[in-house]
Amino acid sequence: MPLLKNNTLISDTWIHAGVDGELPNAGDVIVPFVRLLKEWESLSQRDGKLGVELGNVDRAEALSMFLPRLSAVILPFPAFNDGRAYSIARQLREMGYRGELRATGNVLPDQLQLMLQVGFDTFDIGERFPLSTWQQASKQMSLAYQRGLFRRGSEAEIWTERHTDAEPWLEQPHAG
Repeated sequence: MPLLKNNTLISDTWIHAGVDGELPNAGDVIVPFVRLLKEWESLSQRDGKLGVELGNVDRAEALSMFLPRLSAVILPFPAFNDGRAYSIARQLREMGYRGELRATGNVLPDQLQLMLQVGFDTFDIGERFPLSTWQQASKQMSLAYQRGLFRRGSEAEIWTERHTDAEPWLEQPHAG
């Protein structure tokens, strides 16, 4: 499957391992979270990069002790209306994770900008849409709803654009 990274198609060089089975002695490998938990000692000693596929039912905090050793975290989108991976991605970035954060599954061009804003940087896009559709989708929004954390340079925050001559109002008053 082609991967989209920085608006370019790249090859997936990772070895995707299952829950069981033999792992190669070297090379970059992605394992399911349950295998990471079960075989952490041996996985952390391997040559090559280590990645994990975290399910939507797992919590970002469950990876906290592993994050310094992980080079990739893969988060699935089983359906276009399942947004749990957005939250997990944002939480991982807020926890300081700076490795590859890959979206896989039902990844659609109209959701690309929001995925970029919460910290995804690689996308398993399949062959459903041509590269030109993805490249166009990456430029469609010039404003960001998320404040600060993942601005990529060109988009401005909606608050800033709406209130150019006002100071940010950080606390909302409660009614009545």
